[in-house]
Amino acid sequence: MVGWWWWWWWFGLVVVVRAAVGGGDVTYDGRSVIVDGQRKLLFSGSIHYPRSTPQMWPSLISKAKAGGLDAIDTYVFWNLHEPQPGQWKTRHCEIHKGSGSTRGLPFWLHDVPGIVYRSDNEPFKIENEYQNVEKAFHDKGPPYVRWAAAMAVGLETGVPWVMCKQDDAPDPVINACNGMRCGETFVGPNSPNKPAIWTENWTHFYDIYGNITKIRYAQDIAYQVALFIVKMNGSYINYYMYHGGTNFGRTASSFVITSYYDQAPLDEYGLIRQPKWGHLKELHAAVKLCSDTLLYGQQSNFSLGALQEVSTQMSTRSRQKAVELDSPEIWKEWNEAIPAFDDSLLRSDSLLEQMNTTKDASDYLWYTASYQQSEDSQSVITVNSHGHVLHTFVNGALIGSAHGTLRNHSFTLETTVPLNSGLNNISLLSNMVGLPDSGAFMERRAAGLHTVTIQENQVVKNLTNYSWGYQVGLLGERLQFYTEEGSSIAQWLNFNSSSQPLTWYKSKFDAPGGNDPVALNLGSMGKGEAWINGQSIGRYWISFHTPDGSPSQIWYHIPRSFLKPTDNLLVLFEEEIGNPLGISVDIVSISKVCGHVSDSNPPPVVSWRREMPSQNKHEKHHGRRPKVQLRCPPKRNISKILFASFGSPSGDCKSYAVGSCHSTNSMVVVEKACLGKKMCSIPWSNKKFGGDPCPGIPKRLLIEAECQ
Repeated sequence: MVGWWWWWWWFGLVVVVRAAVGGGDVTYDGRSVIVDGQRKLLFSGSIHYPRSTPQMWPSLISKAKAGGLDAIDTYVFWNLHEPQPGQWKTRHCEIHKGSGSTRGLPFWLHDVPGIVYRSDNEPFKIENEYQNVEKAFHDKGPPYVRWAAAMAVGLETGVPWVMCKQDDAPDPVINACNGMRCGETFVGPNSPNKPAIWTENWTHFYDIYGNITKIRYAQDIAYQVALFIVKMNGSYINYYMYHGGTNFGRTASSFVITSYYDQAPLDEYGLIRQPKWGHLKELHAAVKLCSDTLLYGQQSNFSLGALQEVSTQMSTRSRQKAVELDSPEIWKEWNEAIPAFDDSLLRSDSLLEQMNTTKDASDYLWYTASYQQSEDSQSVITVNSHGHVLHTFVNGALIGSAHGTLRNHSFTLETTVPLNSGLNNISLLSNMVGLPDSGAFMERRAAGLHTVTIQENQVVKNLTNYSWGYQVGLLGERLQFYTEEGSSIAQWLNFNSSSQPLTWYKSKFDAPGGNDPVALNLGSMGKGEAWINGQSIGRYWISFHTPDGSPSQIWYHIPRSFLKPTDNLLVLFEEEIGNPLGISVDIVSISKVCGHVSDSNPPPVVSWRREMPSQNKHEKHHGRRPKVQLRCPPKRNISKILFASFGSPSGDCKSYAVGSCHSTNSMVVVEKACLGKKMCSIPWSNKKFGGDPCPGIPKRLLIEAECQ
């Protein structure tokens, strides 16, 4: 097709915009979207502009097009564009400084008088995936759906609108499916005049702190796409995400890690993830070969037989240390001040709800109180919190920490505390790890401390309705220690190996050479946030392990555009106990590529479209043979063949060995075809390898190569 497409999502009401020479009419019928009178079968991918840098966009779009996509889909992030009422930001460098996410809604909406999120409520009129929560609003739900549709259509954009996961989307808005198996779960268009559209085909499960990453394999994604096209007459599929990127700053929602959909076809750094990218590319090419038949012909089904496979390259992503920050001399530190009640400018005779108090200006809220004690004693303090994290200090000393989880934000910290005779300073640091992003009545959500009690000799004293002082955020945040200017005014101390909580660290480093993506290895740290030259690369929480004992995320993306050639300022705020001497700056690359085929594999579908009719039957047959295709990433060539076997190699690209049948020419043939090249193609062919090494035995070709 001519041109390129962008689908702009405004919270579930989707408008398709054509960015092509000459424009064109966009309509639809019961089979597909129609452009300039022609039905179109479209593949799209979600790439969210705030989760990557402008410098990454051209490469991401180019790889998406090369992968067979017709369109790019993105949300419009209202909270990043209008962080305060009437204060609009459109420059991307400003967008990256955005704060937490309440499903893309700016937090100031919370303070609009009379507002009820996600209902037929005059102050609030915008939505996404509403059917998930519609029943919670009873009779106010359906009128809100009708209003949203009428509002969108009334804008007269001249292009179709879509409602995601809204089975009763009013005409002419198209109801669409979101999920992993829309070929099985979608109820179908609610009108014979509407096409079947899949607006979010989830390529992964978004990761949260404490959960083991679940992988959605390319085969499952591709099968479900093919099923949707055939069974549901589907004509539009969007992959959510095609490139996930990074939740920079504090933009990640509750308990969501900084890396976003790293398992997408284009990974967090924008590198091609194989086999997912290549498998889907093959699928797109195959579908497009018969798109006219699919869109205009009469449907009939027949079996291709069992165990049909697609041959595509696999790749291995690796990280190599480029700069080790292991010298104490290059580090400085500053201990965050622990406030007391007398320091507080804001006071209340009760425990304040955290989000209403901080207004999303910080993840942190200090609750402080002065507690009179008649004599020295060992008491028990119990704090009930609505989340997400709590650090308890008494007279400046840390006595305990606790946290919740995504499924259960609320938790209780109970610990013994030594109280001195006289006044004792109780300082409770409540920390949110992102704002809520889904569900009904989001404006009613609560965070922060709920109750506080102290028990002495079986006597429980309730401090919930007590005189409390408050400090929003950290002193280091307010003074912007993470910037060059703010860092210069801090009274930094030399690094002290006896670490303590609530410590700011700073160092400087030179950027690694080359153009490979860069990541910060924070595996030796605990919990906090990291900045490069004043730009936050996100929250980290190494100490929150998954059930198998591993951190949810260790490496944190540093976009090349954040770096200077030399003297890059690295600043970290560490809440817990961390060792900055274990931090390194690493480069990320595709270091290995692998492919395997058998005689039953079809040749790459993309090659069918390139082949011209040939008078030489042998040449034409040879071109249609299965083949292993290997391609290194830009500016890298195949430097070494790690494994090559034509015969019966066991295993696959993840684990392999030479089998009972093996051509002794395998390595020589592959090295001659591939070494020193950016890409190579080796056909499955007895002749290519000097004859049949084991007649009568089905043969496979498996090759793994190193890229440098």
